[in-house]
Amino acid sequence: MSSAAPELTAPPLAGPVYVALPRSVAMERIRAYVELSKPKIAVMGLFTVAVGFFLGSQGEWNGHRLLSALFGVGLVAISCSVLNQLIERDTDRLMTRTARRPLPSGRLTVQESLAFGLATGTMGLVWLATQINLLTAVLGLVTLLSYVGCYTPLKRWSSLSTVVGAIPGALPPVLGWTAAGGSLDSGAFSLFVLLFLWQFPHFLAIAWLLREQYSAAELRMMPQLSGRGIGLLAVGYALALIPGSLLVRSSGLAGQFYTLTAIGFGAAYLWSAIEFARQGTDASARRVLWASFLYLPLLLAVLTLDHWRLLS
Repeated sequence: MSSAAPELTAPPLAGPVYVALPRSVAMERIRAYVELSKPKIAVMGLFTVAVGFFLGSQGEWNGHRLLSALFGVGLVAISCSVLNQLIERDTDRLMTRTARRPLPSGRLTVQESLAFGLATGTMGLVWLATQINLLTAVLGLVTLLSYVGCYTPLKRWSSLSTVVGAIPGALPPVLGWTAAGGSLDSGAFSLFVLLFLWQFPHFLAIAWLLREQYSAAELRMMPQLSGRGIGLLAVGYALALIPGSLLVRSSGLAGQFYTLTAIGFGAAYLWSAIEFARQGTDASARRVLWASFLYLPLLLAVLTLDHWRLLS
């Protein structure tokens, strides 16, 4: 008489079970976090930080300190982008340009994005305070709070949000300046003015080109004016930018080469704004946008080279 084989049972697991995500799923989540970080905007901001650092170094270049500053400011920049998108996730769903972002598309949850945004912001500010200096950390906090706490919610209520948003947008080179050991003096102020004024024709052109999407999302990104009216505003700011950009020269950071270049670039930027004011069309607004893309990096490159020439 044969007996049945004994039934074998697995021992109970001592802890939680972790299931590895398929590589494709893991890569998609990484891509979503990268997209949420807005790396292109962060890189442009860090370029201005590097310029500010070089100018504030007064000839005493410290590559390790620069990289450390870029790391801390980069984390703060990522936090700004993440928390901004977290607040705007509902309006982002209403615009074609933003509907496929990680939050409105459901690729990341609110909890995941909030944790990521708070973690990067906290890490960046602590890093700046401990590895760079307290002034740079305070300016980083001002940047974060003014962008997320003031500019982002104000977009629903007033076109003055553009003015408010230009403040954190102009602070990155100042962060670089103070990270190098500079104080909040005329040099820092001249860099702030340059970045502050440059933004207005740039963002007015964007607001005009995306006016229908902004209207659908009930975001007030520009005054209720015609294309020519918006163009006239761009002309005013582009005109103010020419003498504003020359404050760098009066601060002793650059010489004649920068001055002539700033006037020439400023005149070209102004001309694109004048054409926008004359025509009031999408095509003319797009030319302002392209002029803004060329103006800032090229002028900052010239400023850096001219400052280096003065030091040598």
